[in-house]
Amino acid sequence: MTRAAIEVRHNEAASRFEATVDGSLCVAAYTRAGNVMRIHHTEVPPAVANRGIAAQIVRAAFAYAESHGLEVEPACSYVRDYVRRHPETQRLLPANSSSRR
Repeated sequence: MTRAAIEVRHNEAASRFEATVDGSLCVAAYTRAGNVMRIHHTEVPPAVANRGIAAQIVRAAFAYAESHGLEVEPACSYVRDYVRRHPETQRLLPANSSSRR
């Protein structure tokens, strides 16, 4: 099954990456401390779940972090699992991150 690409927006004022899919708001929320973006919450409503939406949003957050010289601290279980499934993202983790292998 091919997953449709979604438009992910960086809503900097709300400190989150977001996409609206079929009228449902999907998010990956973060806080910033210096050069570390701590992603602490992801949410995809059940009505649009199981479409790979969270992965696309988190991928966009990691791409933003990389292009802006930031490290990413995965503080929610979904993002920690994403890092495990995508080892190429581990280079963006802080040196002291418990998510490093």
